Amino acid sequence: MSNSYTMTELASPLPYRAVWISYLEWQHTDFSFSQAFEEDISQMLEQCADAGLTVVIAQVRPFGDALYLSELFPYSHLCTGTQGQDPGFDPLAILVEQAHLHGLELEAWVNPYRLQNSGIPASLSDTSLAVSHPDWVKQVDGGLWLDPSREEVQAYIAEGVRELCDNYAIDGIHFDDYFYPTTDASFDSAEYESYCAGGGLLSLDDWRRENVSSLVARCYEVAHDCGVRFGISPQGNLQNNLTAQYSDVTRWLSEPGFADYLMPQIYWGLDWQSGNDTASAFDCCLAEWLALPRAEGVALYAGLGAYRIGDGDGSASSMEEWNSGHALTEQVNCLLQEGIPGFALYRYDSLFENNDWPSLAKQEVDTLKDLIQDFAE
Repeated sequence: MSNSYTMTELASPLPYRAVWISYLEWQHTDFSFSQAFEEDISQMLEQCADAGLTVVIAQVRPFGDALYLSELFPYSHLCTGTQGQDPGFDPLAILVEQAHLHGLELEAWVNPYRLQNSGIPASLSDTSLAVSHPDWVKQVDGGLWLDPSREEVQAYIAEGVRELCDNYAIDGIHFDDYFYPTTDASFDSAEYESYCAGGGLLSLDDWRRENVSSLVARCYEVAHDCGVRFGISPQGNLQNNLTAQYSDVTRWLSEPGFADYLMPQIYWGLDWQSGNDTASAFDCCLAEWLALPRAEGVALYAGLGAYRIGDGDGSASSMEEWNSGHALTEQVNCLLQEGIPGFALYRYDSLFENNDWPSLAKQEVDTLKDLIQDFAE
């Protein structure tokens, strides 16, 4: 299979201004019947469009399950309370239709390896891969994760991407930062020993990074074969990606064939500081990413932490910033000054259903909307 598309051909015709809608939003969305779901979704998407956003990144496979009709994954417990139970309608079909009706693009957000974490979901369907293919699964701190080193796992996840691209008029496939769940050498010691016994020469860390890169390249190729863009939102901390989750983001940026865009989650304020350390401050972290080589056609966007509104980012020096009502707008201004063409906000509830800081969240939305309007003019 050869890649026949370029980022330019797959790029959104709209400016890339996105918001994440996560499984946390689905927990209070009405899935009782199709009309109720459509009404809830329509209201959410209307707010996104009114704020000047152009893309919705909707989590459709959070725990090896699906918010859509799939032959590969059971229906998510988020639809009915029970994993594997058919809600009687296809949520993703409604999502795509409503997003396009509201002038928005819809990217399908997939967690590639995670099957269960922190007791979610509470019980698994007989068709969960944890049950049907237990040999593909690793346990970490009570959670269940697909083994990134297995050929069958990589092929299955890539086929899941193809299923989404073939069956829905989605505008993109989106992976987030959930890759290797641990650095513990015992996680895949048997697999690594087998690799070495077969003549493999890579260190454990490099081997793990190669496993993830192999999956990413497969999924990119499948998405492009279907004419769909493929993007990844890694951690904002560059080193953590490389050494904690084995995500070779420097390679994915500098070589074609891995992603159309990377969107690091830079969830700290401009005034973040810890002692004399300002490395995680928004502009400092952004500068580190900007300094990386980028292949032609690979875009760099930024994920912004809307969930920090009112609560801060752990730095006393930036609390005033997160209580100003325009923290996100200042960060977007910083992006524009650096020529960064896109951003996404984590997450929908923090902006539009913020019960802790409703007035502050509204201020953030309003000032950001004003900036977007001014920039468009």
